[in-house]
Amino acid sequence: MHNTKNDLSRGSREEVIEHLNARLADAIDLKTQAKQAHWNVKGPHFIGLHELFDQVATAAEAHTDLIAERVTALGGTAMGTARVVAQKSSLAEYPLEIFDGAAHVDALSTALADFGKRVRQNISDTDELGDKDTADLFTEVSREIDKLLWFVEAHLQA
Repeated sequence: MHNTKNDLSRGSREEVIEHLNARLADAIDLKTQAKQAHWNVKGPHFIGLHELFDQVATAAEAHTDLIAERVTALGGTAMGTARVVAQKSSLAEYPLEIFDGAAHVDALSTALADFGKRVRQNISDTDELGDKDTADLFTEVSREIDKLLWFVEAHLQA
């Protein structure tokens, strides 16, 4: 841990940083999963899905920066290399053999829902640790992920 004059206790900051780094790995993984879908989607709704999946990737990347900067603001080290993400992400492996738009919608909506669930848990976790700022950060991420999940799932609903 790096020295900081932040008034949260060192113990609380250490626990919050663990939560943040866990979601950082997931957010980076989510971005790459959305890009996998973006690059490989095929079918009659190609252009709409191609653009939507890129929107998901862009939002996930913005979340990674927000999360990583909070880690460092609390005196921690953001753990965001590809190797760390491969070891630490809690998201399921994205299926590489799919191309159909509906299959990508299903796979990406599953990843978004899982990430959203974990972020919502972190809202409570960090609030209980006395870090309302990080809880607010997670709330912001949660709102955006729920919106993106809605956009993606709309392609499954009739």
